[in-house]
Amino acid sequence: MTNTLRAAAVLLILSAVTPAVAQSYDATPTMQDVDPGVDHTALSEKVPDEYRRGPVFYRTEYPPGTIIVNTADRFLYLILGNNVALRYGIGVGRDGFQWGGIHKISRKAEWPDWTPPPEMIQRQPYLPRWMAGGPGNPLGARALYIGTTVYRIHGTNAPETIGQAVSSGCFRLVNDDIVDLYQRVPVGTKVVVQHQ
Repeated sequence: MTNTLRAAAVLLILSAVTPAVAQSYDATPTMQDVDPGVDHTALSEKVPDEYRRGPVFYRTEYPPGTIIVNTADRFLYLILGNNVALRYGIGVGRDGFQWGGIHKISRKAEWPDWTPPPEMIQRQPYLPRWMAGGPGNPLGARALYIGTTVYRIHGTNAPETIGQAVSSGCFRLVNDDIVDLYQRVPVGTKVVVQHQ
């Protein structure tokens, strides 16, 4: 290949790549989310093994009882101590809706009602303004409210979204896992959200 052809090929590749880099964030989820009111909880059995709850080796300086959320890997870790954590597979926020920081669990609720925040209603005006707790509720069986944010660690009516980036910033677990986590952590538990 001549130098002229090489230079033309490089320019063609760069011109194809540059517009994608210059665009604003893509809020497209990695898969279609399930509508509120639709109950897919029976699909929990189809969650891939890698996203199933289990103990793992995990080295950290945070004390036992701390929750660490790794949004890039899509896992939540409950630190048990002695380099062991209980790992849960999670669904995370889609691009543009991921965040990080250190907070505490400020409230806990069983079969919580769902009131989408105004920002979510503005983006998705078709959403209900309020939904009673139950199997079709997007918050699932339990919810752990994170500080004064609008975000929660909660169950889901759509277990097929575990391991995906579909939410508006909350972290979702299959209902069996959120029930397990809910029983293990009190209000005041430290939550470390690692966004990379």
